[in-house]
Amino acid sequence: MLARVLSSAVLGIDATIVEVEVDISSGLPLFSTVGLPETSVKESKDRVKAAIGNSGYGFPEDHITVNLAPADLKKEGTGFDLPIAVGILAATGVIPKKALDKYLILGELALDGRIKPVRGSLPMALAARDTTEAIIVPAGNAQEAAVVKGIRVFGAENLSQAAAFLRGEQKIKEISTDAISYFSNTGDEDLDFTDVHGQHHVKRALEVACAGGHNVLMIGPPGSGKTMLAKRLAGILPPITFEEALETTKIYSVSGLLNEGQALVARRPFRSPHHTISDAGLIGGGMVPRPGEVSLSHNGVLFLDEMPEFKKHVLEVLRQPLEDRQVTISRARTSLTYPASFMLVGAMNPCPCGYFSDPRHPCTCTYAQIQRYRSRLSGPLLDRIDIHVEVPTVPYRELMTDANAETSSDIAARVSKAREIQSRRFSRTKIFCNAQMNGRHMKAYCKVDPSCSSLLEAAVDKLGLSARGYKRILKIARTIADMEGVQDIQASHVSEAIQYRTLDRKGQLPVQAGLFM
Repeated sequence: MLARVLSSAVLGIDATIVEVEVDISSGLPLFSTVGLPETSVKESKDRVKAAIGNSGYGFPEDHITVNLAPADLKKEGTGFDLPIAVGILAATGVIPKKALDKYLILGELALDGRIKPVRGSLPMALAARDTTEAIIVPAGNAQEAAVVKGIRVFGAENLSQAAAFLRGEQKIKEISTDAISYFSNTGDEDLDFTDVHGQHHVKRALEVACAGGHNVLMIGPPGSGKTMLAKRLAGILPPITFEEALETTKIYSVSGLLNEGQALVARRPFRSPHHTISDAGLIGGGMVPRPGEVSLSHNGVLFLDEMPEFKKHVLEVLRQPLEDRQVTISRARTSLTYPASFMLVGAMNPCPCGYFSDPRHPCTCTYAQIQRYRSRLSGPLLDRIDIHVEVPTVPYRELMTDANAETSSDIAARVSKAREIQSRRFSRTKIFCNAQMNGRHMKAYCKVDPSCSSLLEAAVDKLGLSARGYKRILKIARTIADMEGVQDIQASHVSEAIQYRTLDRKGQLPVQAGLFM
């Protein structure tokens, strides 16, 4: 007696179809699973046996062989419980075998037969769309899977209900969802830029950063508002598109981070890991590779507060994702690639005591201590951060002013307008903002006149900028021009962009020390 059930396994953030073959033959009672199953898959035999018995069905006391094909693909997770149980019931005649032809099935079984949610139902539904016409998932995953158009989704509560549905004795309501509705009321009205007094040049820098998707580093004494400003970035970022939301949701789905009933990540992620995080936690990895914080920040913001407090080797692993916008995790048996297109926002003090260049507090650090503290951020890493901005202490007069600052919605409107220009510009490419431009794009969209060229030449010679730094200036200048609705980059745009590449203001360490360049 042989039965076949379609299921799916996740590789990275994508899924592949797995055929679950169940063969029951005479012989000594034995339940064996083959096809490179991990421990959680091997343990499914105990859950399946208990679930079938507690659901009122007889469990065959014969030789049961479960094959997960393709056999050379490693299988992990608990999503194979339900297809294995359905396969056993089909092989024993409880469920008609023909009824399984048009369904892809996945779900974890409790011992009493309840079907529990599993990770990765969204990418599995995407994989099923090109293979079959319907999918049976746990009821807790039904809204998530229903985001995928072109496939029918049924959410089952328990094994008895799923079996009765496949026999045609009971109906399960087909699940549909309006994905657009998830994009309404996603803002956080409690975090608004109007609460931030002063710091007008910092707000301008953050506006430019959000308009072009540029990385930014804020340097200032304690209490100057660095963290407060960073937490309000989500309120001025442009709304996430459906394509971006789908890709981000796939990452959260395979990581098991979607809230119950949540179908889409409808707002750009804002991740702020603690400085004790490991390199695997930041980049991803583990015995069974999982996405790290850089991937969980995909299409959003990765905020590293007190950046020099992170372990240096942990920070250095950011170099490749900042350039390639993806992370490849290689293991002996497999190699997985996760997307990691995020906006890096860092915050740090200017010295160990935090008061270097603060006119109201004397700095107690020696030059060597400051040099050692700042050297925790290497030159190559700093070179990949587009905008460097100083955040000074806010004067008392500005703290006590009653004048209302610009709201996040006002700034967000300008940011969205600039992003719309970029969206039209890159409509035929796979990039979304100026920060993602490569050399070919820059040749087409970052042309400068002779006056801008001479200004750039002087900046490169005087500040000792690298080729990467030069390109960063051009990208920032392109963003500033977009914010003004100007097609050609002008000298004023280049001049402002150059200011964001160095902190040579009064009170800072000399530029030639190579600390912030």
